[in-house]
Amino acid sequence: MAGAMAGSKSLRGVRAALSGALLLVLLGAGASYAGDGHDHDRARRALESGEILPLRAILDRVDRDYPGQIMEVELEREDARWLYEIKLLRTDGALVKLKIDARDGALLGIKGPKQKKDGRTGAAR
Repeated sequence: MAGAMAGSKSLRGVRAALSGALLLVLLGAGASYAGDGHDHDRARRALESGEILPLRAILDRVDRDYPGQIMEVELEREDARWLYEIKLLRTDGALVKLKIDARDGALLGIKGPKQKKDGRTGAAR
């Protein structure tokens, strides 16, 4: 039980760090975003206007549906829509990449081994 609580606390710390990092990117504290100095401003406006969900909401969904450790998060603009791309190290050791619609949190794609209902992994499709 203590190990589970420690894992939960560390996951919350990772989430907080990722949320803070994304906020810095959205506020323009980093270098130009994706090669365009105005993308970070567009991302911030999209968040403020409700066009995209906050990272916290996305991470809560990912944690519920895909338990593991989040390794990397990117917010990208692709084909006139915002996407969160999340690299996740699942509890079974598999590395997967989730592509999530930033507007509604819908899973658009997953790359890496698929997890079967019995908890085993299989080849990616």
